[in-house]
Amino acid sequence: MQSDVILPLVAYLLLVFGLSFYAYMRRTKGNFLTEYFLGDRSMGGFVLAMTLTATYISASSFIGGPGAAYKYGLGWVLLAMIQLPAIWLSLSILGKKFAILARRYNAVTLNDVLLARYKSKLLVWLASLSLLVAFVGAMTVQFVGGARLLETAAGIPYDVGLLIFGLTIALYTSFGGFRASVLNDAMQGLVMLLGTVLLLVAVIHAAGGLQPAIEKLNQIDPALVTPQGVDDKLSLPFMASFWILVCFGVIGLPHTAVRCIAYKDSKAVHRGIIIGTVVVFILMIGMHLAGALGRAILPDLTVPDQVIPTLMIKVLPPFAAGIFLAAPMAAIMSTINAQLLQSSATIVKDLYLSLYPTQIANEKRLSRISSLITLILGLLLLLTAWRPPDMIIWLNLLAFGGLEAVFLWPLVLGLYWEKANAHGALASMIAGAVCYTLLASFDLNLWGFYPIVPTLILGLVCFYIGNKFGERHAAQPPETTQPNH
Repeated sequence: MQSDVILPLVAYLLLVFGLSFYAYMRRTKGNFLTEYFLGDRSMGGFVLAMTLTATYISASSFIGGPGAAYKYGLGWVLLAMIQLPAIWLSLSILGKKFAILARRYNAVTLNDVLLARYKSKLLVWLASLSLLVAFVGAMTVQFVGGARLLETAAGIPYDVGLLIFGLTIALYTSFGGFRASVLNDAMQGLVMLLGTVLLLVAVIHAAGGLQPAIEKLNQIDPALVTPQGVDDKLSLPFMASFWILVCFGVIGLPHTAVRCIAYKDSKAVHRGIIIGTVVVFILMIGMHLAGALGRAILPDLTVPDQVIPTLMIKVLPPFAAGIFLAAPMAAIMSTINAQLLQSSATIVKDLYLSLYPTQIANEKRLSRISSLITLILGLLLLLTAWRPPDMIIWLNLLAFGGLEAVFLWPLVLGLYWEKANAHGALASMIAGAVCYTLLASFDLNLWGFYPIVPTLILGLVCFYIGNKFGERHAAQPPETTQPNH
């Protein structure tokens, strides 16, 4: 069986390298930084939707989320659907306004926009270091998840799986840059869609139909078919916290924001919102419903996170299982390549070129440095994941919540509040980072809310107070090409 499972996976990895080579050949001549880190701002609506979706959907959507639905029931499926507006929020709030400013400032990274907006190098260095620290944790989690998936579903030893997985991502991202990343995201999004539909249909068939599956859940525990879930887990404070962390707060994630400045025109944004929302709906309801209904087929799992890999082996034919295995692999790979490229951009553009600005004209040198740093970062993450620490999933939540705590208000208020200044942004960043780290580290849920909720409230208050102590820099940069409206 393992050879039948592995064959589609090998074909998938070869396709990934093929698309990366195609992206490399399609590189446009001119500004290397804009091409390597933004794909020359040429994304259409479909690719924009798929890259945002594939970046947003990570291992947790294929492993952790369905595992929670297995444990808590159909109420968790409803909870997962509050993530539905994520793409719409990102493109509506950031989309046009952020892209116009990015083109005006000739920005390649989120920190370029923050520097042009707030005129503070201290802010950019703080933002850059926060991003790198958080991304190391987040990417390590994804590396471990990919290797564990190969180990569980395909019988590949963890160390071997990690090498295959890590080297593939490091090579194709460093080789092809942003264009390779988004083209692979588009393909990976389609793979995720196919795998999700395939598994959900197989689960419902194996359970004897939707109604018998729900009846079986009711027999196991009536709470599994209630909106509140087992042990009344889904309280209002919990649901509000979940929505803030995994939906609204996504606006503040740098690798999401950078995709909102790399599209071609306004038509791409409108199409991206529609296509992206539909794709997120299918993926979220498909995977979480499969996890919840999977309890009717596998009622005695001791580790809920094993529900999807176990279902894959139980309800799918071997070759179909291999196709599905590519789906969570695609989710993990697309998340990592976005974060890896953003980390490389931060080191090259925000840190190296701020110290050596004269090097910006040396495109050959920048090309070598960018590719080399991306490759080295990938290899370092591979080593970090070689002996993973226990409870690494909490490191993932800490990393993403921390990024939202640092970036959300400086980004959104910088776009929409004309009086916003560097003092306010720095106060918000520092207060957000400290508050979230303390609350999350000591597992303090004030009034039942997850740490991100009080952190963002404090960050907003500190932004307003800090803003009183500084003046906004009103200098306007020269106009350049803007997206069509």
